[in-house]
Amino acid sequence: MLAILSALMAFASISTDLYVPALPTMAAALHANAGTVELTISGYLIGFSLGQLLWGPIGDRHGRRLPIAIGLVLFVVGSAGCAVSTSAGMLIGWRALQAVGACASVVLARAMVRDLYTGHRAAQMMSTLMTVMAIAPLLGPSLGGLILHVASWRAIFWTLVGVGLATLAALYALPETLPPERRNRVPILRAVAGYAELLRHRRVLGYAGAGGFFYGGLYAYIAGTPFAYITYHHVSPQLYGVLFGVGIVGIMLTNQFNSRLVVRLGCDRLMRAGTLGAAVAGILLALDARTGWGGLMGLVIPLFLFVSASGFIVANSIAGALGSFPERAGSVSALIGAIQYGTGITGSALVGIFADGTPWPMSRVIALMSIGSLLCALLLLPVTLVTPKEATLPTHSRGRSLSRSVSRRKSM
Repeated sequence: MLAILSALMAFASISTDLYVPALPTMAAALHANAGTVELTISGYLIGFSLGQLLWGPIGDRHGRRLPIAIGLVLFVVGSAGCAVSTSAGMLIGWRALQAVGACASVVLARAMVRDLYTGHRAAQMMSTLMTVMAIAPLLGPSLGGLILHVASWRAIFWTLVGVGLATLAALYALPETLPPERRNRVPILRAVAGYAELLRHRRVLGYAGAGGFFYGGLYAYIAGTPFAYITYHHVSPQLYGVLFGVGIVGIMLTNQFNSRLVVRLGCDRLMRAGTLGAAVAGILLALDARTGWGGLMGLVIPLFLFVSASGFIVANSIAGALGSFPERAGSVSALIGAIQYGTGITGSALVGIFADGTPWPMSRVIALMSIGSLLCALLLLPVTLVTPKEATLPTHSRGRSLSRSVSRRKSM
């Protein structure tokens, strides 16, 4: 089950990481400029962000496996369309379809975690999945470069077709986690309209904001570091790959720490600590970029600290939001995912808009986004008196525990 869920969540990154090394070759083969071919990434992110809003309610109404299977079929068709594209416009269109199919796997895999686990166990499982799926950005570009070395760029998309078909076959070994009696029978259109209701819920907004703002900074990091490292600081592409990989290792380590600490400290406390660490790193990064203090290491160290905070923010924000409306886990998962990728698009776009030939625009966006994440965690999520251990008790036992706590305080 862990392997299949990890594969489903990895579709978010493998669909892009695998073909990034082939972008220059694709531009030459399709007689398009670099900017046009890069729109295949933007088109994918937009389709991935908006598509989640549709799959969430569908998953709540019809279960998890069937929508995931339909999404995988769309992913396979979209990948095959990319492989046979003869123009950049065709490629962009097929990439959008590929994204709509891929996002079903990601959004409903998160909902399946909530179907199977609650509280800190859900956060533990989410951290484990994110540790496994972090391997995809490490291996994706290298594997894509290897395929490009022995075949054409089209072979990369045919490889994705094979990955989609293999995952579709493996899906039959995964049990349905949402039985009919627990499904939400609200019509799809009404369920989609219900996103406004979810956004009025303070806790959901707090979790979504904490994770969403952080994603905005994370995508600013992805968009800005190639220029900041390679062009501004004259780092070789090979060393850039090493520095990028070190950040991913940091993400994997903090996810493992989170899965161990969440039982004792709880999701909210760790998420607040993560947002505080990200904000401090973002401010330090902005100061270093503005003054030039520390040179290359003045960017590398705070950026490593910033991206490593992901292990304490992302899994806990998702688990916390899903726990607020367990009966609508699909819709909540979709909303969280759409906000994350929406702010990600915004963060990367702001880096391009304010580009001035220095790392300052990237650093400024990361600092502002990380401060926004911290404010959401502090201002929108009230501190609870329930400890992580008490949160795993049945409701009536938890009530007695809280009553005893109140009695002790009165006696003092």
